[in-house]
Amino acid sequence: MPVTNNSKKILILEDNGDIIELLKEFLPPLGYEVIAFNSVTDIITIIKENKPSIVIIDYLLGSINGGEYCAQIKKNKETEDIPVIMLSGHQRVIESLGNYGWNSFIAKPFDLDELAIEIKKLLNNI
Repeated sequence: MPVTNNSKKILILEDNGDIIELLKEFLPPLGYEVIAFNSVTDIITIIKENKPSIVIIDYLLGSINGGEYCAQIKKNKETEDIPVIMLSGHQRVIESLGNYGWNSFIAKPFDLDELAIEIKKLLNNI
């Protein structure tokens, strides 16, 4: 399903290289530019440098949990309006910890078409 979106940028923070590669193959043909990191020290600086339209974060990362990165994004006046999709294979645990301000949660393993629909929905504010 082709998407016309004038090459919107998606920033992905995921420590699983296979998932990064999968998304780097799947999203560009839909018209998205993908920037991926397996770890960062300062998510706000990365966002300011890359100016993504949307951010996809894995909840379980090596250094800090993705929820904390999401909270940093949502608490910063310059980045608070950027939609965040949280990915995790541990939905029950995540739900018990509360929402860090993400716009959407997608459980792993996820369906690529479902992810594409969610991205389009968040970018179009539908």
